[in-house]
Amino acid sequence: MTDVVATNETILVVGGGVSGMTAALEAAEAGKQVILVEKRPYVGGRITQLYKYFPKLCFPTCGLEINQRRAKGNSNVTILTMAEVTGINGNEGDYTASVKISPRYVNENCTACGDCERAVEAEFDDEYNYGLSKHKGAYLPYRMAYPERYVIDPQMIGTADADKAKEACKYNAIDLDMQEENIDLKVGAIIYATGWTPYDAGKIQPYGYDRYPNVISSVEFERMKDPMGPTGGKILRPGDNKEAKDIAFIQCAGSRDRNYLKHCSRICCMASLKQTTYVSEMDDGKSTIYYIDIRAIDRFEDFYKKVQADEKVSFIKSKPANIVQDKDGNPVIHGVDTEGYHRYANTHDLVVLAIGMEPSLKGAMPEGVDITVNEHGFIENDGSNGGIFAAGCASDALDVNRAVQSATATALKAIQVVNRVAGSEG
Repeated sequence: MTDVVATNETILVVGGGVSGMTAALEAAEAGKQVILVEKRPYVGGRITQLYKYFPKLCFPTCGLEINQRRAKGNSNVTILTMAEVTGINGNEGDYTASVKISPRYVNENCTACGDCERAVEAEFDDEYNYGLSKHKGAYLPYRMAYPERYVIDPQMIGTADADKAKEACKYNAIDLDMQEENIDLKVGAIIYATGWTPYDAGKIQPYGYDRYPNVISSVEFERMKDPMGPTGGKILRPGDNKEAKDIAFIQCAGSRDRNYLKHCSRICCMASLKQTTYVSEMDDGKSTIYYIDIRAIDRFEDFYKKVQADEKVSFIKSKPANIVQDKDGNPVIHGVDTEGYHRYANTHDLVVLAIGMEPSLKGAMPEGVDITVNEHGFIENDGSNGGIFAAGCASDALDVNRAVQSATATALKAIQVVNRVAGSEG
């Protein structure tokens, strides 16, 4: 059984992405007891799935390693993975949070040696790679996963493959009888840092994401370019596995549209500008960006200008009307160029939809909890929310830098709540 000590001076952080990790670590390093719950088998969130950051084009691994080291070295932080908050009762300074912990089927004896993975044959869609690849039934979620511990896919339980995995483990780390747990935590303040979900590109019917294999999403494209990703760092067309050289990026795919997401997701323009640099690194690679306008304010303006100066990158001011597929499987984009007002039908090897940010709050916040949520589904940090706060993309569509700033500010608010509790009981 999971043994966690918590009091009304404890801060609960829901979500272990960059915002949740930041909020938890800032509060813990200020001397507060923090419990972080994360529904995935590892912490780090969606930045673990990025190849590079914009605008510096550096790799996320450095920041991930620093946060992991901070967490390992701080006894004030307790991390519960594969865990979800199912209920919240009480008021500011005195909450009871019910948490469900799903079985990993691997205990703390695991050394991540990989013998269990090599022993099994079953494969399942890999969520980490957005379904572009498979993982074994016994798997390490990704190379820098923390906790560094394997997971047995629940679909394996009761199969001969599961028994093979158990037999292969020399450290008695695999427990196929592990059960779901439910625990109650007494906490004084709660930070929701549940992050964002890529908008479902299949809902944008005119672009044919579900019909044409060579129309993909921006998050899938990002995983392709990672050398440790599903294609080994090559940009391959899912339709025929050929390398794509002529790549189109469609901005505001599902954002700023009353039919889909009304809000601007803020990161999409910069994400596509960044991804054109991946294409420009290729021999004969070229990019075309279809855009309404480009959001590249403040420190991003220089990066935008650098991409504009790249002869391999073209810009077409237009919101494409639709995409069709020719007989060779090439996507053909139809629309009107709003600068010249002429119609076009442009053929590309691959189309990348710069899909928007949808808050992951739906399904993460238990029913009946009284908090203020705006029309876009983000939590408003309103005084009426009591001791419940939002950090990062639970509060708005933010890039990594602004999400970290938001998380730090939110940690301070939660600290003030538990300080008041301590003061009233002193």
